[in-house]
Amino acid sequence: MSILNVEHLTHGFGDRAIFEDVSFRLLKGEHIGLIGANGEGKSTFMNIVTGKLMPDEGKVEWSKNVRVGYLDQHSTLEKGMTVESVLKSAFGWLFEQEERMNEICDALGEANSEDMDAMMEELAVIQDNLTLHDFYMIDAKVEEVARAFGLLELGLDKDVMDLSGGNRMKVLLAKLLLEKPDILLLDEPTNYLDAEHITWLKRYLQEYENAFILISHDIPFLNEVINIIYHMENQHLDRYVGDYSKFQEVYEVKKSQLEAAYRKQQQEINELKDFVARNKARVATRNMAMSRQKKLDKMDVIELAAERPKPQFNFKVGRTPGKYIFETKDLVIGYGEPLSKPLNISLERGQKIAIVGANGIGKTTLLKSILGLIPALEGSVELGENLEIGYFEQEVKGENRNSTIQEIWEEFPAFTQYEVRSALAKCGLTTKHIESQFRVLSGGEQAKVRLCKLINRETNVLLLDEPTNHLDVDAKDELKRALKEYRGTILLICHEPEFYQDIVGAVWDCSKWTTKM
Repeated sequence: MSILNVEHLTHGFGDRAIFEDVSFRLLKGEHIGLIGANGEGKSTFMNIVTGKLMPDEGKVEWSKNVRVGYLDQHSTLEKGMTVESVLKSAFGWLFEQEERMNEICDALGEANSEDMDAMMEELAVIQDNLTLHDFYMIDAKVEEVARAFGLLELGLDKDVMDLSGGNRMKVLLAKLLLEKPDILLLDEPTNYLDAEHITWLKRYLQEYENAFILISHDIPFLNEVINIIYHMENQHLDRYVGDYSKFQEVYEVKKSQLEAAYRKQQQEINELKDFVARNKARVATRNMAMSRQKKLDKMDVIELAAERPKPQFNFKVGRTPGKYIFETKDLVIGYGEPLSKPLNISLERGQKIAIVGANGIGKTTLLKSILGLIPALEGSVELGENLEIGYFEQEVKGENRNSTIQEIWEEFPAFTQYEVRSALAKCGLTTKHIESQFRVLSGGEQAKVRLCKLINRETNVLLLDEPTNHLDVDAKDELKRALKEYRGTILLICHEPEFYQDIVGAVWDCSKWTTKM
């Protein structure tokens, strides 16, 4: 039985087409991986099927009485919301029912006998519904799930905007779990999650009885939880049965077959055109020429999709720094309250280190304290000599109305327009991306613009905070290659062992230093 039907979907932004006549259906129990390069429209597709965005053309139909749970990579949490209020919002529809129940009770005193019967009947249905969905145990359920996600330690009264990106994602996941939806829609859920909670989510999805659609560039994670792949490419959506590895195998075969058919057809077209050109003027062969021209006119011409530009990340290495990049002396990091014990650590020239550990224990705070962006609570950081630091920030806040070209030009005012466009193209961005506003780009495309700033500046130290978030498979592979070849020093926060284990020579585990475990 089909839970979701999408028929003849067409959509675009300005003159940039995202989908062209796309159809899709979700069947009961299907565990779908929705994949594709950055900017192909995966998040846009999710926004259309959830009704957040109206398509230019086409129809989206859900089965009746289906409750959809959507975890969006840009889910809106606002200042003033507490952890508890967000978790309790999972039961919003039950609170609405309670409100209706109270309205009925208030109105009963003035109702005539006929209205009273109808009201009592509605009241009974609402009370049964509230009991069935454990409405009177909401506080206990919220506490239970908050404990499982480590949110009780943060404090249920904590403002969600004061939490790290990873802890905000945990709050949203916990809310989704409390909702118990019929269908899960998950957009990059492993971004900002630590290894422990990625493992938990993997197990949850493996045991999930209902259908879900999952967008992810984390291939090992995808392979563990999905049984159907939908591949989004060049405005189309194609279905493959099996995991990502099986998809790759079938996709390569299909691509080779199409290329072979294209070459064969092109040869036939050239031969037909040549015959027509040589024979259309001669009376004796004119009919044969006309016949071949008709064949040409009726031919369904095979078109090969334009190859997406593959990114090239080559970091420029600056002058040689001193032996020590930084040393800390009894450094205590935190915002108001300590996140770490006194730290005495150092980073030497040429070292490549990964920083790992659970969300909210101070990994990002450590980087910012080293850079002097956050003052130390105690102790000090001493930076080395001749440092040229490149910093990739995990989250860039604020509404950016720059065009993509302006974004690079402001960083490199001496560049010509050709140099700006060339630099962005090398990072895998097309002309349409380059001429768009930065804010309308996908998360992965924005990350590529930010990486463009980094690779065009000479550095001898890179401080990278979750640089793989949102990046597609090609961009991740290219970034990994570039970091392995980089001759400078690297301090890298990353939740993907498959990415960092071939780059770094050592791992710093923040859980050994933190006061938050």
